[in-house]
Amino acid sequence: MAHGWLYLPADLRALTLPDLAALSPGAGGEADPLPAIVDFAAQVQRAGGELLLVPVPPKPLVYPEPLLPAALVREADALARPLAALYAELARHEVAVLDLLPLLRAAREREAEPLYCRTDTHWSPRGIAVAAAAIAERAGRPEWLAAVPRREVRASRDELTIAGDLGRLLPAPRPPAERLPATLFTDSGGAPLAPWRESPVLLLGDSHALVFHAGGELHARGGGLADHLAAAWGFPVDLVAVRGSGGTPARVNLLRRGDGLAGKRLVIWVFAARELAAGQGWKRVPVVP
Repeated sequence: MAHGWLYLPADLRALTLPDLAALSPGAGGEADPLPAIVDFAAQVQRAGGELLLVPVPPKPLVYPEPLLPAALVREADALARPLAALYAELARHEVAVLDLLPLLRAAREREAEPLYCRTDTHWSPRGIAVAAAAIAERAGRPEWLAAVPRREVRASRDELTIAGDLGRLLPAPRPPAERLPATLFTDSGGAPLAPWRESPVLLLGDSHALVFHAGGELHARGGGLADHLAAAWGFPVDLVAVRGSGGTPARVNLLRRGDGLAGKRLVIWVFAARELAAGQGWKRVPVVP
């Protein structure tokens, strides 16, 4: 534990030089994420939609201070360069990427609320809100959006008390519970928002798409990325997400639906950026024939 902050070892490994070799396009095999991502973007386009890739920056890149002496904090910028280079390469292949790192760092400078949980793998409710606003702004107002029927989405403020997944792994005495301000959303009857299978917007990803949405060990319902996006657009999104790797397994689950992304106009693919360097492999998955 560093000053009350816990970090996932995989986040740290993904920022070490040996693992960063996997970020180089042409690394070969399933270690190279580029071919699988470019292939999936083409599939989404064939289905009549657009893909927006949203990698979630590793916590150490946004909060390096608990890990590094003050004199070395600037080294975190150097650790981010391989990710930025990969995003640029994806852009050259016409894959839209939303780099959240500068946005989260800027939000950290102007706000006191933490953007990541201290004792959990994931971003905080505030970090999710920043990401959702950026996604909605990046998506803009395409013509198809105006035709989607709107639903009432109600918002309320609350304070959540969570025991983070990283803290739960430690022997006693464990870190104290975290208290996190959160905006929670419900439908007009006060029930948590359910994913809408027929939505033109699909949120695809790993547990970053589930935390504060799915409840249970993921802490709460109504405050996840899907909920914030529903509030931004006025209708629920469709959701396909897995706990664990958001690379290949999430797309395999999408393949199992067997609908070829019919009716999807925007696919938002959210996963931990560490997957690009130290994930479980990047297979091509034929979601769209």
